[in-house]
Parts: sequence; structure tokens; C-alpha cells
Amino acid sequence: MPETSAQVKIEAVKSYGATVDLVDTRRIGRNERIAALAKKMPDAYFASAYDDEFVIEGNATLGDEIARCGEDFDAIITPVGGGGLASGIVTGLSRNNCQTKIFGAEPLLANDASLSFQRGEIVVNEIEPQTIADGARTISLGIKNWAILQNGLAGIVEVSEEKIREAVRLLFLNANLKVEPTGALSLGAVLEKPETFRERKVCLIISGGNVDAEIYRQILEM
Repeated sequence: MPETSAQVKIEAVKSYGATVDLVDTRRIGRNERIAALAKKMPDAYFASAYDDEFVIEGNATLGDEIARCGEDFDAIITPVGGGGLASGIVTGLSRNNCQTKIFGAEPLLANDASLSFQRGEIVVNEIEPQTIADGARTISLGIKNWAILQNGLAGIVEVSEEKIREAVRLLFLNANLKVEPTGALSLGAVLEKPETFRERKVCLIISGGNVDAEIYRQILEM
């Protein structure tokens, strides 16, 4: 995990008995570090946090639930980092013949997915973007994810840091939800592009509550 990961997330991983290897991503990429660890443990299974068929299939069950919930949505908005959640939702909705448009919500500071859509190929960041949405600090979309998302998303909204923070505050004050910045990206997309979603019935994917108390306090006090 990047050494800049939320401390609450690090402690949660440790609580399950895992050994956490913290990486200074300014000096070495996560994939490079994983490759080094894999050499030491050749029998271990490398499970990407997003570019993995099991991760995609697990997230696809959320798409199944949305498709079967009986609601007629005009649009669905999901956060996008490496693409595991988004590609899973696309997969689940597709196999249920759901035609609802799906939009991705990505930090403006980490807009590699948006650039990938514009160029028609995966765009790779040189370093991990330091957005407040730490769950979206990925170098690029996963290869498996890109294969699904390039035709599965109707578009990607780039969300400013200001709108991410505003979304976190609104979810706390109006919905009584403690949401991490990455999880608030979907609402941030609505705040960023209100004209796109005005007078439409929109399903927002709100995922993740791993945010350090001090950072959360600073966001709420703004």
C-alpha cells in the first residue's frame, strides 16, 4: 500500500492478519514493489485491487442488484480509479440487459481514464496523482478493466478537489453518511456537471468509508 494511504485503511488491513508493505510511491511504483515481492514468493497469487477477473466479478454482483432492484434509472454514476468497481458494474448491468447509461467519476488530478477515453488507448500517469481521493491514485486503468469500460461507459466526469470535498460534506450533513473522498466522487460528478444530470433519475454509487479522522474533520470544517 502507498505510505500515504489513510491510516484507518492500513489498520483495517492489519486487523485481518495481513502484513502491510508500505511503499513510497515517489521513489518506486506499487507494481514494481509487487513484482519484487512476487519473486520472493513465487507460489503466491497476485491479486490486483482492480485488474483481476475475480475483483471484476465480485463487483459485478452490485450491477446485478441495481438491474434487479426495480428502479428505472436514467443514469448510473460510479467512481473510477483503476476501474475494478466500474467494470464490474458494467458487467453486471450488461448481463441483465440493462440499457441505463453508466458514467464514471474521476478526480481531475488523476484523469488518466478520461484521457484514455479521449485518445482511445490506455494513458499512464508518470507518478501516482496526489488527489484527496486516495482510492483513485492509480497509475492507469487496468488492462482487463479498459477492455470493458471503453465501450461500457457513456462518459467520464472529471471532478475537482473542491467538488470532492463538497460531496463529502453534503453526504455527511444531508444523508448522515461518513464517506471517504473516493466514494463521494459520484456525487461530486453531479456537482461538477449539474446540467448533465438535471431532472434525471440518477443512481450514485457511494463506496468506501476509510478516511482518517483528522482529514475528515478538515473537510467538514471548510
